[in-house]
Amino acid sequence: MAVRVLLRRYAFAVAYLVGFLAVELVYALLSPGAQARLIAWASTNVANLEHEPVGPLLVSAFVTSGFFAAWPVLIAPAVFGANRALGNARTALVCLAGHVIGSLVSEGIVAYRIDAGQLSVANRHLTDVGGSYVVLSAVVIALACGSWLARALAAVDLVVLVFPGQIFGGLSQLGVPAVGHLTAALTAAAATALILSRRRNPSRSQGPDEAQAAA
Repeated sequence: MAVRVLLRRYAFAVAYLVGFLAVELVYALLSPGAQARLIAWASTNVANLEHEPVGPLLVSAFVTSGFFAAWPVLIAPAVFGANRALGNARTALVCLAGHVIGSLVSEGIVAYRIDAGQLSVANRHLTDVGGSYVVLSAVVIALACGSWLARALAAVDLVVLVFPGQIFGGLSQLGVPAVGHLTAALTAAAATALILSRRRNPSRSQGPDEAQAAA
C-alpha cells in the first residue's frame, strides 16, 4: 500500500528517474558506434530539429554521454522535491516546458547565427543531449515552493550545476548550453509563478458565473 501511494504521489519523479536509468543502462550496453549513433539522433541540434523534432526533444532528456553516476544523484532531490510541491501534472508540464523551450531558443539562436554567417554550417550538427534542462527546471520549482528540505537540496543541486557544471559558462558568447539553461530556468520560473498565483487566486481561473457562485 505504501509503495502504491508513493508511486501515485511521485509518479512523474519516479517515471523520469527510472526512464533515465533505463536509457543509460541501454546506452552502456551499446557498442561505441551505436552509442555515437544514438547521441547523434537524440541531439536537439538544428539539423535534427528541422527534420524530426519530436523524437530528439523527448529522448535527449534521458540521454547523457558522461557523468553517469552523478546525474541520478542530481535528478532525485530536485525532481522529487518539485513533484511534492506542485504535483505530478504541473511538475511534468513545467519541466517539459523548460526542456523544450530551452532547446528551441538555444538552437534557434544557432540557426539564426548560421544564416547570418556568424557560425559555420558545422554547428547545425552540434551534440546537445542531457537532462540538465529538466533538472534545472525542477530546481527552480523546489526553490520557489518546496519544503525547507527540498529547497536545501535544490540549492545544493544548483551550486553543483553552476560551479563544477558551468551551466552558464559561455553565456556572453551565446553558447548553446548557457542560453538553453538560462531559458529553461526563466521558463520554469514564469510557469511556476503563474501556477502559484492561480493557487492563491482561484477566482482568476474561473468564469464570472463560477466566481460569483464561489463568493
